[in-house]
Amino acid sequence: MKVTLSDTARRYIALFEDETGATAHDCLVFDDRVVFLVAAGDMATAIGPGGRTVQSVERRIGRSVELVEDADTPEAFVASALAPAAVRHVTLSEQNDTVAYVEVAEADRGVAIGSNGKTIDTARELARRHYGIDDIQLT
Repeated sequence: MKVTLSDTARRYIALFEDETGATAHDCLVFDDRVVFLVAAGDMATAIGPGGRTVQSVERRIGRSVELVEDADTPEAFVASALAPAAVRHVTLSEQNDTVAYVEVAEADRGVAIGSNGKTIDTARELARRHYGIDDIQLT
């Protein structure tokens, strides 16, 4: 799917890539945070030793930075977007809408949802933008 980026998101991606040396495929900009979709295999580079690289990006943009690692399949993508929750299984259902049903351990439901629903909302937005998934439901 084709993702359209705002000028602000493009600037943040350029700054992120210059600062970290990692590749970002997407960027979601919120009032209090910025979420970067990092190329598969680039997560360690993006974080840096002891988290110093991503912390440097946070200082430069003045917002909290969250990272999601890209994946090759919609199922792996959804699991990655809900990290650090331990996802047991993802099933895609394509009836009228495409819905990802995600099995997570009961102890990780709160982690998958996140504070005020931020984690699952971010996962839904990224899954919609990159795989045309209309919703993510925890089972």
